[in-house]
Amino acid sequence: MTIQVTPETESALRPQDTPVAATSQTSRFTRYRWLICALLFVAIGINYIDRQMIGILKPTLQADLGWTETDYAKIVFWFQCAYAIGFLTFGRIIDKVGVRIGYALAFTIWTIASIGHGIAHTVTHFVLVRFTLGFGESGSFPASLKAVSEWFPQKERAQATGLFNAGTAMGPIITPLLVPAITLAWGWRAAFISIGLVTALWLIAWLLIYRRPHEHPKVSREELAYIQADDGSPVSAKPAVETKISWFKLLTFRETWAYAAGKFLTDPIWWLYLFWLPDFLGKTYGLNLKSFGPPLIAIYILADIGSVMGGWGSSKQMKLGRSANLARKTTMLLCALAVIPIVTAQFVSSLWLVVGIIGLAAAAHQAWSANLMTLPSDLFPKEAVASVIGIGGTAGAIGGMLMTTYNGYILEIFKSYQPIFIVAGSAYLVAIVVIHVLTPRLKPVPLERISVD
Repeated sequence: MTIQVTPETESALRPQDTPVAATSQTSRFTRYRWLICALLFVAIGINYIDRQMIGILKPTLQADLGWTETDYAKIVFWFQCAYAIGFLTFGRIIDKVGVRIGYALAFTIWTIASIGHGIAHTVTHFVLVRFTLGFGESGSFPASLKAVSEWFPQKERAQATGLFNAGTAMGPIITPLLVPAITLAWGWRAAFISIGLVTALWLIAWLLIYRRPHEHPKVSREELAYIQADDGSPVSAKPAVETKISWFKLLTFRETWAYAAGKFLTDPIWWLYLFWLPDFLGKTYGLNLKSFGPPLIAIYILADIGSVMGGWGSSKQMKLGRSANLARKTTMLLCALAVIPIVTAQFVSSLWLVVGIIGLAAAAHQAWSANLMTLPSDLFPKEAVASVIGIGGTAGAIGGMLMTTYNGYILEIFKSYQPIFIVAGSAYLVAIVVIHVLTPRLKPVPLERISVD
């Protein structure tokens, strides 16, 4: 049974001699956790701006540097490879050093790499900076999801995840508006350098603002009690005893593989939207750099709405008394069904009707992801969350690399997106079945089962 902790009941539940986060805390119920969520949203948006710039500037870079399609494919491949490697690495780093330092390290690496694009000249240079960018960006989701597990009670985690995950669509909305304007005014090198320097301001804000809830002077006793109400933690300024987690032991749990399978099967569909959607719109409807902006923006706005609503939906169900198992899986099943119409996209003659169909699929993906990404914090103790997320992120990146290879083969041989959209429309139904088979109850794994003695 979950006890609903409110400002009125918390004082009765807490022992009178329990220490609090800081003596400067007030007695009113603060909501500082939502400021943390806003910081995570901005970081994810910056992540996707830096990621998308090379796609927006592809024609310019090819003309200026003489790239072939093979050169471009090589650069993208090594970005995805580093992303897969980095997820495993940063998951462990963040579990060891904490979210504050771990995210700062990841952000620093990818920002330096983003700026480095502005001084690159050869394909090899771009491979190096792109590899570094992928490695640094891979730390974003393990850090963000671990931060959510620290700052939000279970019933709010999907909602918070949906809000920060909306940055994955906000970045692609901003990029085609901002990057061409800078490029036309000062050149593509200035675009990489200026955006990297400006967005580095986030790092300063992060280091100034982020602390764990029990260490933060802005968090009241009441908010801390609310955050910790469903994990059994005492309302204390002292952190829990450091626990060593066996990474290899995590691989022995079905719960780990359920999350990894979900990422492997569905992350590649989001990569499809990011890297192949402009090509589809161009080939099917004759759009170009000057005209595919509005359709793309419309699709990503719908994706943002889906991210927020998907997280809100399962969180609302849990607040009404439904279990995490029922709330998460019901929402994810609805998302899987909402994606199915995309199998008809190849045959739709109306541009804006296909924008609606793909936009619905993108919204469903983001709502799905908001719930899928809460599973590690539902299933594992906080000490293991980032490591499990890293394993799943690597699986998703490998799936993306395979999907990219599949897309190229299909388009080269059949000249049609129909087989690709069939995969996109069915992947989520397969994923929800696999997740349910592996974790029929979403029961938490006790810390003692994965800790190292």
